[in-house]
Amino acid sequence: MVNEVIVIISYEPLWETMHQKNISQYRLLKAGIDNKTLDSLKKNKNITLLTVEKLCNILECTPNDIVIFK
Repeated sequence: MVNEVIVIISYEPLWETMHQKNISQYRLLKAGIDNKTLDSLKKNKNITLLTVEKLCNILECTPNDIVIFK
């Protein structure tokens, strides 16, 4: 029997970081994050590492402030 490892990606830290830094979704849109990406983040869907890097630059944070693996 093979044990499967299921990794669940959550962007909960992103929303908390945005709240702490008083950065709105509108500001992310103005900074180059598109609606499709915001929708993916809200639904905990995959995004590229390039997008993670862009979010880190916008929010002046690290990936740990954006995503968590549960």
